[in-house]
Amino acid sequence: MLTRLYHHPIFAEHLTGPGHPERPERMAAVAGALEAEAFQNLDRVLAPEGSLDAVYRCHPADFVRRIAKATPEEGLTRIDGDTVISARSFSAALHSVGAACAGVDDVVIGAARNVFVASRPPGHHAERDTAMGFCLFNQAAIAARHAQAVHGLERIAIIDWDVHHGNGTQDIFQDDPSVFYASTHEMPLFPGTGARSETGVGNICNAPLRADDGSDEFRDAFTSVVLPALETFRPDLVIISAGFDAHHRDPLANLNLIEADYDWATGKLLDVADRHAGGRLVSLLEGGYDLRGLGQSVAAHVQRLMVG
Repeated sequence: MLTRLYHHPIFAEHLTGPGHPERPERMAAVAGALEAEAFQNLDRVLAPEGSLDAVYRCHPADFVRRIAKATPEEGLTRIDGDTVISARSFSAALHSVGAACAGVDDVVIGAARNVFVASRPPGHHAERDTAMGFCLFNQAAIAARHAQAVHGLERIAIIDWDVHHGNGTQDIFQDDPSVFYASTHEMPLFPGTGARSETGVGNICNAPLRADDGSDEFRDAFTSVVLPALETFRPDLVIISAGFDAHHRDPLANLNLIEADYDWATGKLLDVADRHAGGRLVSLLEGGYDLRGLGQSVAAHVQRLMVG
């Protein structure tokens, strides 16, 4: 079985305005990095549009209607100081959801060994009824609920290595022991959540890092905090919130990871998936705002997915 890549032109049609870091050029940087010969065997599939029913498993219908109503026919609308939408943003978010759910389908039925979804807008800051931090719908959370509702999987693990804490994912699952959420992130930093003391009902595992931490500290947090908790949880499916803004080139934070760190962490999570989840792993693009750093990091991540 091959690694499957979900992509779609609509992800570049989510417009955020001049100077916004979460910009359409991110998709071109990812696509360019994955054009190298090493990726010729990627199984490339257009992202389907997701269903509103899938979204409703994590976000109430009135919240979804508010986002749809706020979507402009032309120009830009600000949801908050950071989060901007344009005419195609709602559809782009639904295609992100659709790709995430289709990726779960693929790894459950054996159509792919693992999946990487190259989509935008990102999702992990979207709380149950609040869009924020560039995010509209929380596709990692929706994918987890899809795995449970459609495929009957019981224990879903979401591992988030974006440099910003996934407050939205934590908000959605903090009272649900069937979903494990672990995050490495810089702290203090937006959104201000993610302290070690935030443990939910024993299902939340935060391993915050400090500004200027690099490879050693990141790998230690993974090895000493995240992986032991994940082993104890024994997931039926591993979902990665794969942000690449902890890269040393990224302008929005102060960690110093390199491409080899993403290769290493990917390998560790593949090992966990092999031991407990029949190899089932779905990775969803979150942040990453330096185009060169993003492209190189995605390449390292996807190449490790392909090697297994």
